[in-house]
Parts: sequence; structure tokens; C-alpha cells
Amino acid sequence: MKWAVFVVIWLFSYQVLAQPVQYEVNGEQFESYYVSPADAAPLVILIHDWDGITDYEIKRANMLYQAGYAVIAVDIYGAGIRPAEIADRRHHTGELYRDRQRMRDLINGGINQAKQLGAATDNAVMIGYCLGGTAVLEMARSGSPMKGFVAIHGGLGTPEDQDYKHVQAEILVQHGAADANISMEEFSMLSMAMEKDGAPNEMIVYGGAQHSFTKAGNPHFDVHADEKSWHRLLSFLNEKLR
Repeated sequence: MKWAVFVVIWLFSYQVLAQPVQYEVNGEQFESYYVSPADAAPLVILIHDWDGITDYEIKRANMLYQAGYAVIAVDIYGAGIRPAEIADRRHHTGELYRDRQRMRDLINGGINQAKQLGAATDNAVMIGYCLGGTAVLEMARSGSPMKGFVAIHGGLGTPEDQDYKHVQAEILVQHGAADANISMEEFSMLSMAMEKDGAPNEMIVYGGAQHSFTKAGNPHFDVHADEKSWHRLLSFLNEKLR
């Protein structure tokens, strides 16, 4: 009986807390997810991977909530767009890669919505997974006034017309050494680009980890790399936001 009570209490404390938030950006409908433990709680802006906002992003949002952070998981695809097929995911990510200003506008639209909900957007770190990691680097290059940026197994390339001269805060990059999609050469090139432009950064490689190493249920999930990257993320957030 005691165990049953404990399980019920644990489930209640860890139930899905992030709630959908609907709004418009440039006349288009979007549906992000927001959760906050308290007024003026430090904010994490979370950008989804290439399958849109799914249970994975909501799970991460709730984990961050449990750690004391407000979170907005920003939708950069559009309300109801959650592509399940590889071809559809490539289509939607390709649209954003080809129009970097649109990517920036959609993320800023989500941040503005969080501000309207009372979020402390002046005390925020932006994080992203896969596509979201690419988007985080895009926002860092844009001069976004964050207190930190975290790209987790994200695309690391820099568009030819961009640089890291206007970065406002430290960038943490978490990368899998065995990532078949994003090479160690790209990792090194990013490091050199940031060093050249004087952008504060921390670059971490997890040996043996492949792409999407933080996603449980994915064939490339790596429990050790996931745990290590999560602990470093929490310590980074504590350094920047507390």
C-alpha cells in the first residue's frame, strides 16, 4: 500500500505540466508549450528537433521545470505541423535553412509570447536539439540577448554570409564523436570560427555517441552521454541564470 501511495505521488509530481500556447507570427498560427514554477523564474527557451514539438520536448520542459526553470518550447513549424515521415521532416527543415530570417522571426515570436505570459525573457538561456541546435547557433550569431546558448547534437555549419562577431553570451556545444550526420571536421571548423571571432564557447565531445544521443527510444540513444550532457546543461543553466 505504501508503495502504491508513493507511485501515485511521484506520478502526480512529474505529470505533464507544460501547456499549449497558441499565437500568431506574421499571420501564421503557432502552438508552443509553456510552463513556469513561479513568477520571475529563470527562463529556458527550448527549440525542437526536426519532428516538431513532441512528447520528447515536453518531457525535457517538465524536467527543467522540476529543476526550477520556466520553459517555453518554441514551435518553429506551425500549429499542427508535426511531420512523421523523413521526407516531410527534410522539407520543413529545408525551408528554414533556406530562409534564416524566417527562422529568427519565428523564434523571436515565441520569445515575445513567453514575455506576454510573464516569463523573465531578460534572464534566459536558449537550448536546442538537432534542428533546434542549429537554430540556437543561428540566434547566437544574430546577437540575440540571451545569457547563454546550448546546441545539443545540432547542425554546426555556418552560412557563408554569417560569423560569430555579435554573440552576446557563451555558447555550449554538446556533440557526439560518432555522429554520422555532423562530422568532427564540422565540429572543429565551428570551434575555429568562434575562436577567430572571439565568441565565448565551450565545446564538449562525447566519445562513441551518435546523432540524437539524448533521445530515449532512438537507435542512437546513449544513456551515458545523455546523463553527462544533461548534468552539464543543468550546471551551465545554474552558472548563467542563478
